[in-house]
Amino acid sequence: MLAIVAEGFFSRLSFGLITFALPLYAREKFGLSLAEVGLLAAFNQIVAILLKPFMGALADRIGLKRGLNIAIGLRSVVTLVLAFAAVPAQIFVARGIHGTSISLRDPAVGALLAEHGGKKQVAQSFAWYQTAKTFAGNGSKTLSGILLGLTASNYTLVFLVAFALSLVPLFVVMLFVRETRAEQTVSAAEEAAPTPHQGISKQRIASFTSLGCLISGSAYMMNGLFPVFAVEYAGLTKTEAALIYGISPVMSLAGPGFGWLADNVSRKLVLSVRSVANILSSVVYLLVPSLGGVIVGRATDDLGKAAFKPAWGALLAQLSNLDKKRRGQLFGFISSGEDAGEALGPIVAGALATLGGFQLMLAVRIVIAAVTEVYTVLVTHSLESHGRTRTGRETYRVSIAVPVRVVLGLLVSFGAGWAVGQVQSDHSQASAKETTPAEPKPPEKATVRCSSDPTVAAIQKQLGEC
Repeated sequence: MLAIVAEGFFSRLSFGLITFALPLYAREKFGLSLAEVGLLAAFNQIVAILLKPFMGALADRIGLKRGLNIAIGLRSVVTLVLAFAAVPAQIFVARGIHGTSISLRDPAVGALLAEHGGKKQVAQSFAWYQTAKTFAGNGSKTLSGILLGLTASNYTLVFLVAFALSLVPLFVVMLFVRETRAEQTVSAAEEAAPTPHQGISKQRIASFTSLGCLISGSAYMMNGLFPVFAVEYAGLTKTEAALIYGISPVMSLAGPGFGWLADNVSRKLVLSVRSVANILSSVVYLLVPSLGGVIVGRATDDLGKAAFKPAWGALLAQLSNLDKKRRGQLFGFISSGEDAGEALGPIVAGALATLGGFQLMLAVRIVIAAVTEVYTVLVTHSLESHGRTRTGRETYRVSIAVPVRVVLGLLVSFGAGWAVGQVQSDHSQASAKETTPAEPKPPEKATVRCSSDPTVAAIQKQLGEC
């Protein structure tokens, strides 16, 4: 298990360098437009979404460990292609290879985590893996900027450093990762069918795939637009907006804690944190468009992401236990839904913000998150009741759980938003009082002795001059 977490850490450490450097590389060396850079950034995900169901089946066929090794090897090839690219087409080819690598790697890693995590710690396994990736990704992006600054934008050197780092997870997997079910194989005829068909119905797979798409889509609606929202809507400076990103690695530390809760208390409860966090953050963004509000909203979003991965991974592990020979294929199908949500979320958010401003976009995000929470209750309960008849009491529990969880989520969200707004308002009023200058007091008149002449003294007293 430790070897798989180490693979995630070093893989993200390697490719975080590329994530930061590639857009600048494409602009400065090849002169790509912003639209072309955007297409380049999304190209690997497009390829991955299309290939994941089939590459997941391939991982089952050739073995999860071998599939993971091939995927890591392909990512090492990507760094070399980028380092020595001479024309724009070559960097698009590199992104296509990267997408192919993702389509094979993600199902293999998900299936390996499900196997090695065990029934009592599977959520914690996914949590530690995600936490390691988050820390490595943030650190490597910082390292990439430092390297570019120290080497006068020597992109070839940065990509070669990424290549060297990409070899570390390859050796880690080769030496330390073990498959626990090497005796299980899938026939060539079964591999040709792109949909798992034994033990898990197509309808159940479709429901989990669409649920992953909804959760990821609503979560990532703010992902690409966050800097624009912070500067243009909330009135933050660019420096303040950039510093808020430092919240993400701190909040990711909550991931193992959520993993423990998912393993020992309730997976459904932890999974619901993601949708509630989407609602809560959107309400705070709407009610308190200021530095304090944006910090609270961003922290809430990141907390929801930290809760989502362990609970979601544990549910998929439970689902894949119904057909262990096709774990990779199942993870390939469902993770392609998550990727589709990550890709569609920013696109939909941008269209809504253009049409009706950020208020419309955030309002729609609240609605999507509420619908997702309802769908989460229904889908997860269907997994728990698999293979047995639902009792009347269980039916009553589900019918009550749906509206209660949604209403409570909305009440908590608006209540927190109001509280943050009150604190911000009180702080602003206190600051205004401190900065308002006090009114100057009129100068005191000097005391004058009355004249010795009684007539003059009487006049002075009447005028208040003595």
